[in-house]
Amino acid sequence: MPPHTLRLLLDARAARRGDAEGLARRQRDQLADMVVHARTASPYYRRHYQGLPATITDPQLLPITTKAELMAHFDEWVTDPAVTLADVEAFVADPALIGHQLAGRYTVATTSGTTGVRGLFLVDSTSMAVTSAMAVRMLTDWLSAADLARLLTRGGRLAIVAATGGHFASGAAAASLRRGRAASRVGAFSVQDPLPQLVAQLNAFDPVVLAPYAATECPFLSYSCQYNWSHVNSDWVLLEPVDADYQPVADGQPSHTVLVSNLANRIQPILRYDLGDSVLVRPDPCPCGNPLPAIRVQGRTADLLTFARPDGTAATLTSLTLSSVLDRIPGIQQSQIVQTGPTSLTLRLRPAPGTDPASAGQAAHEQITHVLTDHGLGHVRLTLDPEPPHLTAGGKLRVVIPWKPS
Repeated sequence: MPPHTLRLLLDARAARRGDAEGLARRQRDQLADMVVHARTASPYYRRHYQGLPATITDPQLLPITTKAELMAHFDEWVTDPAVTLADVEAFVADPALIGHQLAGRYTVATTSGTTGVRGLFLVDSTSMAVTSAMAVRMLTDWLSAADLARLLTRGGRLAIVAATGGHFASGAAAASLRRGRAASRVGAFSVQDPLPQLVAQLNAFDPVVLAPYAATECPFLSYSCQYNWSHVNSDWVLLEPVDADYQPVADGQPSHTVLVSNLANRIQPILRYDLGDSVLVRPDPCPCGNPLPAIRVQGRTADLLTFARPDGTAATLTSLTLSSVLDRIPGIQQSQIVQTGPTSLTLRLRPAPGTDPASAGQAAHEQITHVLTDHGLGHVRLTLDPEPPHLTAGGKLRVVIPWKPS
C-alpha cells in the first residue's frame, strides 16, 4: 500500500470520528488548496479567478461551472498540458482500452447528463487514492469484522453495477481488478440489463458488497447508511444545495440543483459544478451516528419512462437505460429522446462537426432499438426527428423527456 494511501486511510478514519466543526475545517483547507492549484495550473481557472482573493475558503466567491462550459474549454481546463481533447476522444473511441489508463496516468470516464453534452473526465492517482480511502471508510461502517474478513481474506465477492459500454470509472476499475489476483471475486454488471436478468445475475454471483455507479464527476461523493440517508464525504467533497438562481437552500428543503466541488482530482479541477440533481439535506443529526452530512437525492424530475406491453402490462425504464447507450456512439454532440406515447419514441440528434448525420442517426437508432428489444419492448416505434434537440425556456437541454398522458 503506497504511503500516501495509508495517510489518507488514517485521515479518513479521524474525520469520521470527529465532529462537524472539524469536518468543516478540513473542507475549508481542502478548498483553499484546490483553488490555488486550479488557478496556478489551469489556464481556464486562472482566467476566471482573476481578481479573487489569494486564499478562498468561501465557495460562494467562486463562479459556477457547467459541463458544457468546461468541455468547451477542455484543453485550457486540464492541468496537464500534454493532455488534449483530441487525445481523450481517440482513447474513448477504442473499446479495447477500457480498464487501461490514458498516457499511463489517468483513468477516463464518460457521461452524458442533463445538459446533453458528453462529458470526458480524467481521474488522477490522488483521486483514485481518495476513492479507495472513502471505500474503506464505507465498508467499515457497513460491514462487521466477520464480513470484512470474508471480503478481504476468504473469497468474498464485490459486485459493481455500472453503465457499461463506455469508459465509466466504475467499469474501468472493475476491468483493472479482474486482471489481478482478485479476478474471480469482482463482477461488473450492466445497469442496462432488464431488471429480472440483473437480479438473477447478482443472486448467482452472491456478492458481499454491491457497489452502484456514482457521480462520474466525483465518484466518492457519498455512501448510504441503514436509515436510507446518504452521507457526503465532506472532508473531500463540497456540496451546495441551491435554488434556481443558485442561492443557498436551507437544510430540510429540496434544492433545485446542487453544486459539487471535487477536492481531490487535480488533473481536471471540478469546482462549484452544477450537477443537476435535487437534494435534501437532513437538518438534524442522523440517528446512525455518522457526523458526515446526510442527504437524500430527489433525482431529476420525470426520470422514468413507462411503456405499454402488448399483453397490457407496463414496463418502466430509467432515463439512463436509454441515454447511456448513446455515449458509445462517436460523433454525437447532443441527443434528446422524447417519449411521444405509451409505445413511441422520437430521437433528436446534433452531430458533431464533420460527422455524417445519416450514419450517426442510424447508429443511434440501432442502439436504442437494441435496448428496447432486450427489455421486451421491440414493438415500440422509434423515429428520427430531423430537428436538433430542443432547449427548455431556461436554455437547458433535457436529454430524456417522458410522456405524460393528458
